[in-house]
Amino acid sequence: MIYNQSKLEVHFRPAEPNDLEQIVKLDKQVSGIEKGDYWMERFTQLHGGLGGHIFIAEKQNAESSDLLGFIVGEVRAWEFGSRPCGWIFALAVDPEYRIQGIGEKLFKEISSVFKENGATSVRTMVARKDQLNMSFFRAQGMMGGPFIELEKAI
Repeated sequence: MIYNQSKLEVHFRPAEPNDLEQIVKLDKQVSGIEKGDYWMERFTQLHGGLGGHIFIAEKQNAESSDLLGFIVGEVRAWEFGSRPCGWIFALAVDPEYRIQGIGEKLFKEISSVFKENGATSVRTMVARKDQLNMSFFRAQGMMGGPFIELEKAI
């Protein structure tokens, strides 16, 4: 799918193995943490037919394409009695291209696929202090759900 964002032509598509290097680079830029091994493992799992999805947003030019953002998730079911739902566990948009609807369109793309796969809701987890992502997901219509995260240091 292609959207023209005020002279910025953005193409949205499922990620391919040759996108992994750019995904790792953007994730490090946004999170400040190098997680190459993690992304290699996740990419292998998600592309191994286990129901996961990775979508990217890219800016294309004559020589190459530049990754502007990505979203990662999967449909899960029956964990603690939960009906099938889509789980988003990663979202990143290049800071230079934020506030242009890229994250929103990535969210819509993955939500549509979740629905096709039987999900009736979308979930994610956001750190309490992460106002950027909290605001983004709330703007997409998300709110507190029926579950409470519990945690214990070990």
